[in-house]
Amino acid sequence: MIVIDGSFGEGGGQIVRTAIALSAVTDTPIKIEKIRVGRSQPGLKAQHVKAIETVARLSRAEYHGVDIGSREITFAPNRITGGAMRVDIGTAGSIPLLIQSVIPLGLVASDRITLRLIGGTDVLWSPSIDYTMHVFFKALSEMGFDLRARVIARGYYPRGGGVVDLEILPSSIRPYRFEASECGVVSGISHASNLPIHVVKRQRVAASEILSSHGFECDIVEEPGSFESTGSGITLWCGHIGACSFGKRGLRAELVGSEAASVMVSELKSGAGVDRNLADQLIPYIGLAGGGSLTVRELSSHTETSIHVVEQLLNVSFLVDQRGDMIRISL
Repeated sequence: MIVIDGSFGEGGGQIVRTAIALSAVTDTPIKIEKIRVGRSQPGLKAQHVKAIETVARLSRAEYHGVDIGSREITFAPNRITGGAMRVDIGTAGSIPLLIQSVIPLGLVASDRITLRLIGGTDVLWSPSIDYTMHVFFKALSEMGFDLRARVIARGYYPRGGGVVDLEILPSSIRPYRFEASECGVVSGISHASNLPIHVVKRQRVAASEILSSHGFECDIVEEPGSFESTGSGITLWCGHIGACSFGKRGLRAELVGSEAASVMVSELKSGAGVDRNLADQLIPYIGLAGGGSLTVRELSSHTETSIHVVEQLLNVSFLVDQRGDMIRISL
């Protein structure tokens, strides 16, 4: 049994999600200790519990200590066959983060995995569902994954109620080099629920003005809606680069749009192959592929943490080196 230090690096839920997924794929029993001990509310949160339970059901795992507030768990996977499940994360628990936990299982599942996920599609401290589908899924498809997702309803903090249908087909994985960003047109979606129609337009216009002022052509779609929860946001993407921003009470729609666009401009002008958020999400897959590389404008604590966990569980060693103004990570 491999013992994982849950307090390493940024010491958050990412360690749990990554370790559980890799444990299931490699059929390796693990123990995770000191889970989120440095946080104001240490231990597992509800969305972490739901992610573990979902992977456990798909891998027929035996587990202990998987309760809200728990700081130590053990997880022993079995055979992954596939199947259909309905997973209600609860309130606005992040659907994109749960998706990160289950996608790797497609590498060893004997049949397709079909999930209806209920929770938050566009919430703070998480990629948006549009980023997940248009940036993360694009990168994984180039590594060999066959993934399909459809947004039935959006869910915002705090009420949630978002619904996403996810299908993971049995896949193989191959190394890929994410070292050059090619961007023709920046695409995007400006969305809102139960808010005046002008909110999505103001977000879109603000983002478009910043992108255009830096020489980037853009095509941003307006998507007003009426769902269970109230909220807004915008996601921008081009190739393996993306950015998202979410609205909140008191924050002008123009600031939501300009925040995402400003991040997008910085990422695109860096010349990096992937954005800083995609970098940490791809590390487990480069490890599973047994090779590959990426360039990123800066090394985040999330990426450092992901490298540490993947090296421990897959017995690999990443090379991290400075290449001009960029960081190159390779295996």
